[in-house]
Amino acid sequence: MKAIVFVGLVATALVGVQCENQITRTMRKYQVIPDVIFEGPENELDVGYGDVDVVAPHTLTPTETKDKPDYVNWDADDDAYYTLIFTAPDGPTRANPKFREVIKWLVVNIPGTQIDKGHEIVQYIGAAPEKKAGLSRYVYLVYKQKGKQEFDEKKIDNKSFEPRKHFSTRGFVKKHKLEEKPVAGTFFQSRWDDYVPVLYKQIGYKPSS
Repeated sequence: MKAIVFVGLVATALVGVQCENQITRTMRKYQVIPDVIFEGPENELDVGYGDVDVVAPHTLTPTETKDKPDYVNWDADDDAYYTLIFTAPDGPTRANPKFREVIKWLVVNIPGTQIDKGHEIVQYIGAAPEKKAGLSRYVYLVYKQKGKQEFDEKKIDNKSFEPRKHFSTRGFVKKHKLEEKPVAGTFFQSRWDDYVPVLYKQIGYKPSS
């Protein structure tokens, strides 16, 4: 009887994996699940920097991502509010992520997909992996809020690094009672280029290598 139950549980788990959408499978393969989230998004988030689209797990350069994306789109309810999180779980390196997570951009109370009408808590900075870090992951997630709400988080400007360390996507979602499953998400990878020292100087960060 125990053997039958075990086989049934394994079969159920396999069916669950097979039913996962492509972005969830990719996030699991590249360990965004479980490093950042436990459950994959309902849909892939549509993000673009100029003429470069974010397609997980493709590589974008820090130069390509130095400015806010030109568009971030998802299937939204017009009368609902959303939170957008852009986070880096591999600071300073994937092998030694002692800063996990580094929050890159945080906008709340977004009506529909109108990010410019939301409340920006953390100003945007782009990808900035250290020179010896190799490929690092950068994750976009959108969560549905339970209506417009108050957020007591301190604002962080684009000239600061220290307050960005040790952000927790799961902790933020739980604290503010957002829907646990992201409505959309994606990620890209990046490695050091000549723009990184410019950003480090801007935010006052001294690399470990």
